[in-house]
Amino acid sequence: MNGEGRMINYKKVEITDKKWMEPLITAADMPGCHQNFTNIFAWSEIYKYRVAQVNNYLVLKGLFDNLSYYFYPAGFGDIKRVIEIMKEDAAHCGHDFVITGVSPEDMVILRSLYPDNFEYQEMRYGFDYVYLLEKLVTLAGNKLHSKRNHINRFKQNNSWSFEEITPENLGECWEMNIEWCKAHGSNDRDELAKENCAVRRCFDHFAKLGLEGGLIRVNDQVIAYTMGEKLNSNTYVIHIEKAFGEIQGAYQMINREFAAYIQKNHPQMIYVNREEDMGLEGLRKAKLSYRPDKMEEKYIARYFEV
Repeated sequence: MNGEGRMINYKKVEITDKKWMEPLITAADMPGCHQNFTNIFAWSEIYKYRVAQVNNYLVLKGLFDNLSYYFYPAGFGDIKRVIEIMKEDAAHCGHDFVITGVSPEDMVILRSLYPDNFEYQEMRYGFDYVYLLEKLVTLAGNKLHSKRNHINRFKQNNSWSFEEITPENLGECWEMNIEWCKAHGSNDRDELAKENCAVRRCFDHFAKLGLEGGLIRVNDQVIAYTMGEKLNSNTYVIHIEKAFGEIQGAYQMINREFAAYIQKNHPQMIYVNREEDMGLEGLRKAKLSYRPDKMEEKYIARYFEV
Protein backbone atom coordinates (compact mmCIF):
# COMPACT_ATOMS: atom_id res chain seq x y z
CA MET A 1 0.00 0.00 0.00
CA ASN A 2 2.96 2.37 0.42
CA GLY A 3 3.47 4.65 -2.53
CA GLU A 4 7.06 5.83 -2.84
CA GLY A 5 7.30 5.12 -6.58
CA ARG A 6 5.72 6.93 -9.51
CA MET A 7 2.60 4.82 -9.42
CA ILE A 8 0.53 4.79 -6.28
CA ASN A 9 -0.69 1.31 -5.36
CA TYR A 10 -4.43 1.93 -4.83
CA LYS A 11 -7.08 -0.46 -3.56
CA LYS A 12 -10.87 -0.50 -3.37
CA VAL A 13 -12.34 0.70 -0.08
CA GLU A 14 -13.39 -2.14 2.23
CA ILE A 15 -14.76 -2.09 5.76
CA THR A 16 -11.45 -3.52 7.06
CA ASP A 17 -9.63 -0.40 5.77
CA LYS A 18 -11.16 1.55 8.66
CA LYS A 19 -8.38 0.16 10.85
CA TRP A 20 -5.57 2.05 9.05
CA MET A 21 -7.55 4.91 7.47
CA GLU A 22 -9.30 6.18 10.59
CA PRO A 23 -6.12 6.99 12.60
CA LEU A 24 -4.82 9.09 9.69
CA ILE A 25 -8.15 10.92 9.33
CA THR A 26 -8.30 11.47 13.10
CA ALA A 27 -4.72 12.81 13.16
CA ALA A 28 -5.61 15.35 10.45
CA ASP A 29 -8.69 16.56 12.47
CA MET A 30 -10.30 17.98 9.33
CA PRO A 31 -13.62 19.86 9.34
CA GLY A 32 -15.15 18.65 6.04
CA CYS A 33 -17.70 15.82 6.15
CA HIS A 34 -16.08 14.11 3.14
CA GLN A 35 -12.93 13.48 5.21
CA ASN A 36 -14.63 10.72 7.19
CA PHE A 37 -14.34 6.95 6.84
CA THR A 38 -18.11 6.28 6.81
CA ASN A 39 -18.69 8.76 3.99
CA ILE A 40 -15.71 7.42 2.02
CA PHE A 41 -16.88 3.82 2.48
CA ALA A 42 -20.59 4.50 1.85
CA TRP A 43 -20.01 6.43 -1.40
CA SER A 44 -16.95 4.50 -2.62
CA GLU A 45 -18.78 2.44 -5.26
CA ILE A 46 -20.66 5.44 -6.63
CA TYR A 47 -17.61 7.70 -6.98
CA LYS A 48 -15.13 4.88 -7.71
CA TYR A 49 -12.95 5.77 -4.73
CA ARG A 50 -9.53 4.11 -4.50
CA VAL A 51 -7.27 4.57 -1.49
CA ALA A 52 -3.60 4.14 -0.58
CA GLN A 53 -1.30 4.90 2.32
CA VAL A 54 1.54 7.13 1.13
CA ASN A 55 4.10 7.78 3.86
CA ASN A 56 1.85 8.71 6.80
CA TYR A 57 -1.02 10.00 4.67
CA LEU A 58 -4.27 8.66 3.28
CA VAL A 59 -4.42 9.37 -0.46
CA LEU A 60 -7.85 9.01 -2.06
CA LYS A 61 -8.61 9.11 -5.78
CA GLY A 62 -12.11 9.32 -7.24
CA LEU A 63 -13.79 9.37 -10.63
CA PHE A 64 -16.86 11.42 -11.54
CA ASP A 65 -18.15 11.97 -15.09
CA ASN A 66 -14.89 10.42 -16.33
CA LEU A 67 -12.85 13.07 -14.49
CA SER A 68 -10.23 11.85 -12.02
CA TYR A 69 -9.64 13.82 -8.83
CA TYR A 70 -8.04 13.49 -5.40
CA PHE A 71 -9.01 14.45 -1.87
CA TYR A 72 -6.58 16.62 0.07
CA PRO A 73 -4.33 14.05 1.82
CA ALA A 74 -5.18 13.27 5.47
CA GLY A 75 -2.45 12.34 7.93
CA PHE A 76 0.76 13.76 9.38
CA GLY A 77 4.35 14.46 8.33
CA ASP A 78 5.85 15.96 5.16
CA ILE A 79 2.79 16.84 3.08
CA LYS A 80 4.73 18.34 0.18
CA ARG A 81 6.37 14.98 -0.58
CA VAL A 82 2.93 13.33 -0.66
CA ILE A 83 1.46 16.02 -2.94
CA GLU A 84 4.45 15.59 -5.27
CA ILE A 85 3.76 11.83 -5.45
CA MET A 86 0.06 12.56 -6.20
CA LYS A 87 1.12 15.01 -8.92
CA GLU A 88 3.39 12.33 -10.45
CA ASP A 89 0.51 9.84 -10.28
CA ALA A 90 -1.76 12.23 -12.23
CA ALA A 91 0.94 12.79 -14.87
CA HIS A 92 1.62 9.06 -15.15
CA CYS A 93 -2.12 8.37 -15.62
CA GLY A 94 -2.40 11.14 -18.20
CA HIS A 95 -4.98 13.38 -16.50
CA ASP A 96 -4.97 16.80 -14.82
CA PHE A 97 -3.99 17.07 -11.17
CA VAL A 98 -7.20 18.15 -9.41
CA ILE A 99 -7.89 18.19 -5.65
CA THR A 100 -11.52 18.58 -4.53
CA GLY A 101 -13.02 19.48 -1.15
CA VAL A 102 -10.09 21.77 -0.35
CA SER A 103 -10.80 23.74 2.84
CA PRO A 104 -9.64 27.35 3.37
CA GLU A 105 -7.02 25.93 5.79
CA ASP A 106 -5.80 23.48 3.13
CA MET A 107 -5.67 26.35 0.65
CA VAL A 108 -3.29 28.31 2.89
CA ILE A 109 -0.91 25.34 2.89
CA LEU A 110 -1.19 24.78 -0.88
CA ARG A 111 -0.55 28.49 -1.55
CA SER A 112 2.55 28.44 0.64
CA LEU A 113 3.92 25.31 -1.09
CA TYR A 114 2.81 26.20 -4.65
CA PRO A 115 2.24 29.99 -4.78
CA ASP A 116 1.48 30.15 -8.51
CA ASN A 117 0.43 26.64 -9.53
CA PHE A 118 -3.11 26.12 -8.29
CA GLU A 119 -6.31 27.77 -9.49
CA TYR A 120 -9.21 27.61 -7.00
CA GLN A 121 -12.92 27.29 -7.74
CA GLU A 122 -15.70 27.44 -5.16
CA MET A 123 -17.79 24.27 -4.63
CA ARG A 124 -20.93 25.91 -3.19
CA TYR A 125 -22.99 22.71 -3.62
CA GLY A 126 -20.41 20.96 -1.41
CA PHE A 127 -20.31 23.46 1.48
CA ASP A 128 -21.19 21.79 4.79
CA TYR A 129 -23.81 23.32 7.08
CA VAL A 130 -22.41 23.57 10.62
CA TYR A 131 -24.57 24.40 13.66
CA LEU A 132 -23.92 25.04 17.33
CA LEU A 133 -25.09 21.88 19.11
CA GLU A 134 -26.55 23.90 21.98
CA LYS A 135 -28.82 25.77 19.55
CA LEU A 136 -30.12 22.55 17.98
CA VAL A 137 -31.05 21.33 21.47
CA THR A 138 -32.67 24.51 22.83
CA LEU A 139 -33.94 26.05 19.54
CA ALA A 140 -33.77 29.35 21.42
CA GLY A 141 -34.43 32.73 19.82
CA ASN A 142 -36.94 34.26 17.40
CA LYS A 143 -35.31 32.85 14.26
CA LEU A 144 -36.04 29.26 15.37
CA HIS A 145 -39.53 30.04 16.67
CA SER A 146 -41.23 28.07 13.88
CA LYS A 147 -39.15 24.96 14.73
CA ARG A 148 -40.42 25.10 18.32
CA ASN A 149 -43.98 25.47 17.04
CA HIS A 150 -43.65 22.36 14.85
CA ILE A 151 -42.32 20.38 17.82
CA ASN A 152 -45.15 21.55 20.09
CA ARG A 153 -47.70 20.57 17.43
CA PHE A 154 -46.04 17.16 17.04
CA LYS A 155 -46.23 16.54 20.81
CA GLN A 156 -49.90 17.60 20.94
CA ASN A 157 -50.93 15.38 18.03
CA ASN A 158 -48.96 12.21 18.68
CA SER A 159 -48.23 9.53 21.24
CA TRP A 160 -44.49 9.30 20.62
CA SER A 161 -41.18 7.99 21.97
CA PHE A 162 -37.48 8.37 21.14
CA GLU A 163 -35.09 5.38 21.14
CA GLU A 164 -31.43 4.85 20.41
CA ILE A 165 -30.87 2.66 17.32
CA THR A 166 -29.76 -0.86 18.29
CA PRO A 167 -29.28 -4.14 16.38
CA GLU A 168 -32.82 -5.03 17.53
CA ASN A 169 -34.60 -2.05 15.94
CA LEU A 170 -32.25 -1.35 12.99
CA GLY A 171 -34.41 -3.48 10.67
CA GLU A 172 -37.49 -1.38 11.45
CA CYS A 173 -35.56 1.74 10.42
CA TRP A 174 -34.70 0.09 7.10
CA GLU A 175 -38.38 -0.76 6.52
CA MET A 176 -39.24 2.88 7.20
CA ASN A 177 -36.46 3.94 4.80
CA ILE A 178 -37.98 1.78 2.03
CA GLU A 179 -41.39 3.43 2.58
CA TRP A 180 -39.75 6.87 2.55
CA CYS A 181 -38.03 6.09 -0.78
CA LYS A 182 -41.30 4.91 -2.34
CA ALA A 183 -42.91 8.20 -1.36
CA HIS A 184 -40.02 10.24 -2.80
CA GLY A 185 -39.37 8.18 -5.92
CA SER A 186 -40.46 10.75 -8.48
CA ASN A 187 -37.94 13.53 -7.81
CA ASP A 188 -34.16 13.50 -8.27
CA ARG A 189 -34.37 9.80 -9.08
CA ASP A 190 -30.69 9.33 -9.95
CA GLU A 191 -29.51 11.20 -6.87
CA LEU A 192 -31.97 9.26 -4.70
CA ALA A 193 -30.80 5.92 -6.08
CA LYS A 194 -27.18 6.86 -5.39
CA GLU A 195 -28.02 8.04 -1.90
CA ASN A 196 -30.00 4.88 -1.19
CA CYS A 197 -26.99 2.76 -2.16
CA ALA A 198 -24.84 4.75 0.32
CA VAL A 199 -27.54 4.50 3.01
CA ARG A 200 -27.73 0.72 2.53
CA ARG A 201 -24.00 0.42 3.27
CA CYS A 202 -24.50 2.36 6.52
CA PHE A 203 -27.24 -0.08 7.55
CA ASP A 204 -25.28 -3.18 6.50
CA HIS A 205 -22.18 -2.13 8.45
CA PHE A 206 -23.78 -0.02 11.21
CA ALA A 207 -21.82 -1.56 14.11
CA LYS A 208 -18.48 -1.93 12.30
CA LEU A 209 -18.64 1.68 11.15
CA GLY A 210 -19.16 2.75 14.76
CA LEU A 211 -22.34 4.64 13.90
CA GLU A 212 -24.94 5.86 16.38
CA GLY A 213 -28.54 6.66 15.71
CA GLY A 214 -31.95 7.51 17.04
CA LEU A 215 -35.53 6.87 15.99
CA ILE A 216 -38.96 8.19 16.81
CA ARG A 217 -42.03 6.00 17.12
CA VAL A 218 -45.64 7.08 16.84
CA ASN A 219 -48.12 4.43 17.90
CA ASP A 220 -45.26 1.90 17.91
CA GLN A 221 -44.35 2.62 14.25
CA VAL A 222 -40.97 4.13 13.27
CA ILE A 223 -41.74 7.47 11.60
CA ALA A 224 -38.25 9.04 11.69
CA TYR A 225 -34.65 7.99 12.16
CA THR A 226 -31.17 9.50 11.99
CA MET A 227 -27.54 8.30 12.04
CA GLY A 228 -24.24 10.00 12.81
CA GLU A 229 -20.88 9.86 14.58
CA LYS A 230 -18.02 12.05 15.78
CA LEU A 231 -16.40 13.82 12.81
CA ASN A 232 -13.44 15.43 14.57
CA SER A 233 -12.38 16.70 17.99
CA ASN A 234 -15.28 19.17 18.42
CA THR A 235 -17.84 18.29 15.73
CA TYR A 236 -20.46 15.56 15.32
CA VAL A 237 -21.66 14.69 11.80
CA ILE A 238 -25.18 13.66 10.79
CA HIS A 239 -25.00 11.26 7.84
CA ILE A 240 -28.69 10.41 7.41
CA GLU A 241 -31.97 11.88 8.61
CA LYS A 242 -35.32 10.64 7.30
CA ALA A 243 -38.85 11.33 8.49
CA PHE A 244 -42.36 11.07 7.10
CA GLY A 245 -42.86 14.71 6.14
CA GLU A 246 -46.65 14.46 6.16
CA ILE A 247 -46.46 14.12 9.96
CA GLN A 248 -46.12 17.72 11.11
CA GLY A 249 -43.01 18.23 13.22
CA ALA A 250 -41.49 14.77 12.54
CA TYR A 251 -38.27 16.19 11.05
CA GLN A 252 -37.92 18.87 13.71
CA MET A 253 -38.51 16.29 16.44
CA ILE A 254 -35.88 13.75 15.32
CA ASN A 255 -33.42 16.58 14.77
CA ARG A 256 -33.90 17.98 18.28
CA GLU A 257 -34.11 14.66 20.12
CA PHE A 258 -30.90 13.40 18.53
CA ALA A 259 -29.14 16.69 19.25
CA ALA A 260 -30.03 16.16 22.92
CA TYR A 261 -28.68 12.60 22.66
CA ILE A 262 -25.37 13.92 21.23
CA GLN A 263 -25.08 16.53 23.96
CA LYS A 264 -25.65 13.93 26.67
CA ASN A 265 -23.35 11.24 25.25
CA HIS A 266 -20.60 13.46 23.77
CA PRO A 267 -20.36 16.51 26.05
CA GLN A 268 -17.13 17.63 24.34
CA MET A 269 -18.94 18.25 21.04
CA ILE A 270 -19.55 21.93 20.18
CA TYR A 271 -20.81 21.72 16.61
CA VAL A 272 -23.01 19.52 14.43
CA ASN A 273 -22.09 19.17 10.76
CA ARG A 274 -25.22 18.37 8.75
CA GLU A 275 -23.29 17.86 5.49
CA GLU A 276 -23.89 19.55 2.13
CA ASP A 277 -27.01 20.30 0.07
CA MET A 278 -25.65 18.77 -3.22
CA GLY A 279 -27.10 21.81 -5.02
CA LEU A 280 -30.68 20.63 -4.37
CA GLU A 281 -32.88 23.68 -3.76
CA GLY A 282 -35.24 21.99 -1.25
CA LEU A 283 -32.36 20.67 0.81
CA ARG A 284 -30.60 24.05 0.77
CA LYS A 285 -33.74 25.78 2.00
CA ALA A 286 -34.24 23.22 4.80
CA LYS A 287 -30.62 23.46 5.97
CA LEU A 288 -30.57 27.27 5.89
CA SER A 289 -33.82 27.37 7.89
CA TYR A 290 -31.92 26.04 10.93
CA ARG A 291 -29.59 29.07 10.78
CA PRO A 292 -26.12 27.51 10.47
CA ASP A 293 -23.46 28.99 12.72
CA LYS A 294 -20.96 28.66 9.84
CA MET A 295 -20.50 27.09 6.44
CA GLU A 296 -17.59 24.72 5.93
CA GLU A 297 -16.28 26.02 2.62
CA LYS A 298 -14.78 23.72 -0.01
CA TYR A 299 -12.90 24.45 -3.22
CA ILE A 300 -11.57 22.63 -6.25
CA ALA A 301 -7.81 23.16 -6.74
CA ARG A 302 -6.50 22.64 -10.30
CA TYR A 303 -2.75 22.41 -10.86
CA PHE A 304 -0.99 24.24 -13.71
CA GLU A 305 2.69 24.24 -14.63
CA VAL A 306 4.07 27.80 -14.90
